[in-house]
Amino acid sequence: MTIVLNPVWSNGVQKLKVVSQTPAKPPRGLLPPVHNDEIHAIRCLQQLRSKDKPLEKYIYLSQLKDADPAMFYRLCLANMAEFTPLIYTPTVGDACLQYSHIFRRPEGLFISIKDKGNIGKILRNWPRIEEARISVVTDGSRILGLGDLGVNGMPIAIGKLSLYVAGAGIRPESTVPICLDLGTDTQRYLEDPLYLGLRQRRVPMEEAAEFMEEFMREMAATFPKLLIQFEDFSTDKAFAYLEAFRDRYPLFNDDIQGTGAVVLSGFFNAAKLSSAASGRPLTDHRILFLGAGSAGVGVAMQLMSFFKLQGLSDEEARDRIYLVDSQGLIFDGRGPLAEHKKYFSRKDYNGPPMKDLTDIIEYVQPTALLGLSTIKGAFNQSVVETMAALNPRPILFPLSNPVRLSECEFHEAVEWSQGRVLFASGSPFPEEQYNGRVLYPGQGNNMYIFPGLGLGAILARASRVTDSMVEASSLGLADSLTADERAADLLYPRIERIREISAQIALSVIRAAQKAGVDRSIDLRTMSDAELLAFVRSRMWNP
Repeated sequence: MTIVLNPVWSNGVQKLKVVSQTPAKPPRGLLPPVHNDEIHAIRCLQQLRSKDKPLEKYIYLSQLKDADPAMFYRLCLANMAEFTPLIYTPTVGDACLQYSHIFRRPEGLFISIKDKGNIGKILRNWPRIEEARISVVTDGSRILGLGDLGVNGMPIAIGKLSLYVAGAGIRPESTVPICLDLGTDTQRYLEDPLYLGLRQRRVPMEEAAEFMEEFMREMAATFPKLLIQFEDFSTDKAFAYLEAFRDRYPLFNDDIQGTGAVVLSGFFNAAKLSSAASGRPLTDHRILFLGAGSAGVGVAMQLMSFFKLQGLSDEEARDRIYLVDSQGLIFDGRGPLAEHKKYFSRKDYNGPPMKDLTDIIEYVQPTALLGLSTIKGAFNQSVVETMAALNPRPILFPLSNPVRLSECEFHEAVEWSQGRVLFASGSPFPEEQYNGRVLYPGQGNNMYIFPGLGLGAILARASRVTDSMVEASSLGLADSLTADERAADLLYPRIERIREISAQIALSVIRAAQKAGVDRSIDLRTMSDAELLAFVRSRMWNP
């Protein structure tokens, strides 16, 4: 490794700062006589594809990233459609479940409740403090649809940051994966001799909140240039921590805001196609959600933007959104509700509780049905056929991850809607042939949003992440479809264009930060859009 150092002055003291690190060619004899990167890339792909289980492929890629990060990311960029399901959803779910059993070496920071009062010292053990720009933080309390996994949630933070690198060109050395260990309430982990976390129940909410206050204060002090992404906190903590910290630190919650943004983008494109088929205006859409946790309510909040951009008021936008939880349709007369559900609780229904989803659809008559319930098969034949009877092109978004928790599979939606469905899921599904046509499923994958959102916030040096910045990322994605992609009725662009998409989103996010007055890179304000886009692209790392 060749390390280039520049002298810099700090408080009158000259120090050496690393400004670049480039691989040095090993001395003769330390590599085989015939070795080059092109052939080695083929070799690595052959080794990957020789493995028949996704988890084994995940383990191989993790070791490749550790041994040769440049090769890992080079292959990832060249094979995005193949690599994304392996390094993130759906395979990362299995990696989390097995993390304590497949653990090889530490990657990231582990901070436990035992470190309370001493968190700053733990953070300062990170070896690349000056380079740190983006951190994904989880407490493992609600991993995907898998529940409380404790420290086994660390692969989520690692996987998300790999996608920041691949999708937006964030430098690998700028990433900081963090898992907070506040215990786990999952008994099998407490009894597992290989479990890597504390063997204790989760601490009460009050103690966790005190821990988070210290953690965020010390993060800001230790990493002054860091953007923080909260990931997979349980519903109550997700909303509480976002509310508590969003105006004090540059951060966002990907489950609440990122998921909402990517779904809003796909919904924009689906709504236009649906309205074109029905002849009804965009303001006539009605959206029914199955699932009212942090992700469901976060997406519902974001989708209000769709209606407000059509000129409707907040009240009119909210009136077009219905939520269903495990007890059925959410309405005021049903009884006490969790705080985060109250905003969308219906005031215009006072009948008996409605629990059957088909009955609810017949009552609401929605144009779109979205699933964030983690209930496999919840969108059954009766549900899909009812949606298809109400709409020439029904919008169906089963968004729960991983595949085994998806409310509906693409082939089912195609068959039950006679090929008319406008479909986007949380996990990937293969394309389908129907009546001589090739139909493509959309995937409402957050990796379309968060890399560009993060890159834009970092380059703008945003003091906080505003709702307008999140909305800008969504609209930037919705507008990124090519003519060919629109002709194929795609709701999202092809994932192979992720770098191009992320650059455009980053541009939109920077402009939104400037408009909101939260940008601190004031020199970017005078750039034209073309100059700013060129600047964004110039700052994207390439392996």
